[in-house]
Amino acid sequence: MTSLPDRDERGGSPAVEALLIVSSIVLLLSLATAGFRIAMAEGAVEGVASAAARAASIARTAGQARSDAHQVANSSFATAGLTCSSTSVNVDTSGFSVPVGQPASVAVSVSCSAPLQDLLIPGLGGSRVLSARSESPLDTYRERR
Repeated sequence: MTSLPDRDERGGSPAVEALLIVSSIVLLLSLATAGFRIAMAEGAVEGVASAAARAASIARTAGQARSDAHQVANSSFATAGLTCSSTSVNVDTSGFSVPVGQPASVAVSVSCSAPLQDLLIPGLGGSRVLSARSESPLDTYRERR
């Protein structure tokens, strides 16, 4: 009676298995990093909108409010470290037409088109548009023009 040599029944090479496991872990870490960076960028855009709305609310005129909101938003994008391929800042100054003594507010909407190529995830390219809106009250008893 002849016996067959013992064979490894696992069906794979340890090097191939290790490669699959390591590449899967790297992909999962990359996805987690991408999600974290997008969440942080969304928070930064919300901060930009809030800062711009606050700057607009302390201006004396609607024109100055628009100018201040744009200036603060642009500097806040740079300070937050956001690299945007395009930005948009829209300021709603209709609250300046509300008579003194009545509550009013100014609203700012900002958006940033953030590129995703630097995340090093295969197949993930293009950009993601991040946007936020914030309102800030105008002083009820301050003159508005």
